[in-house]
Amino acid sequence: MPGRGLHLDSGRRGCLGALGSCLVAMVLPDSILAADGGRRIAFAQDNLANDFRRAQVLEVRDALGKHPQVTFEYSDAQGRTSLLIQQIDDFIRRRIDVIIVGTSDEQAVVPVLKKARDSGIPVIVLDRGVKTDQYTTFIHSDNFLIGQMGGEYIAQQLKGQGRVLLFEGLPSADVTKLRTKGFLDVMARHPGIEVTRRTGNYLRRDAVLEFEKIVAAGASFNAIFSESDSMLSGVRVVLEKHRMDPSKIIMIGCDYTNEAREAIRAGKQTGSVLFPLGGRAAVGAALEILGGKRVPKHIVIPVRLVTKDDVEQTPPIF
Repeated sequence: MPGRGLHLDSGRRGCLGALGSCLVAMVLPDSILAADGGRRIAFAQDNLANDFRRAQVLEVRDALGKHPQVTFEYSDAQGRTSLLIQQIDDFIRRRIDVIIVGTSDEQAVVPVLKKARDSGIPVIVLDRGVKTDQYTTFIHSDNFLIGQMGGEYIAQQLKGQGRVLLFEGLPSADVTKLRTKGFLDVMARHPGIEVTRRTGNYLRRDAVLEFEKIVAAGASFNAIFSESDSMLSGVRVVLEKHRMDPSKIIMIGCDYTNEAREAIRAGKQTGSVLFPLGGRAAVGAALEILGGKRVPKHIVIPVRLVTKDDVEQTPPIF
């Protein structure tokens, strides 16, 4: 919802997880929100239509549910950077105590993040990086390594020969650029592998549309590296629609969602790089900040590749 932070009172905390239409529980005047002397944490999120972004908000909400003295608010920019900037600016105006930011554009949000810091409001940048150091802490994983992991596994399975599709996420996001660079750096060492690049914006529906074009053009691939499991699920939808067997293609995704886990179990996906949501880490950092403690400038969360060999021992991120 544009413009305002969205407040979830304790009686409606389950709503976001159940129905997207329940996204807005209540919007209260600033004076009422702060009247009990509690602290306020707000999450300015890029796009709740993205499964991973939605799950991040849920993880933050659930972690803060154990801290009733803290009010949680969030906003959905619906994939529009201009709206995200407006929402962050509104959180600044309302003097939110800590702002968590998930952005799709590493450059466009820089001025508003600087404004937050100049206003004395701590900022936690979650997952996707920004072209500034005007934040309190950046919680992330090694996205270059994620690309390398996918590339090395695929190159090994193909024995250095074959056709590979690289399904990229949002072009303006730093995580996309890093995953792509890591993957292509590995592929450059294997001249026998031909790489085709397509963009799916980390969304299932966009991947469906793009892969339909690929199928219509008669292209085929020995392997696919998708920079999110959501996009890879879109690929499977198209393959199955055209009666093509997903198990015949080496397919590596990223995030390791429950859907990916089930696909790996069924032999319809080869693996996924486990990429933690970071929501609990963001809450931990926010509470440290509210307690007057210093937090590291960078908090790095490890990643690893999950395949059929360890899928049963590895819980999905959501």
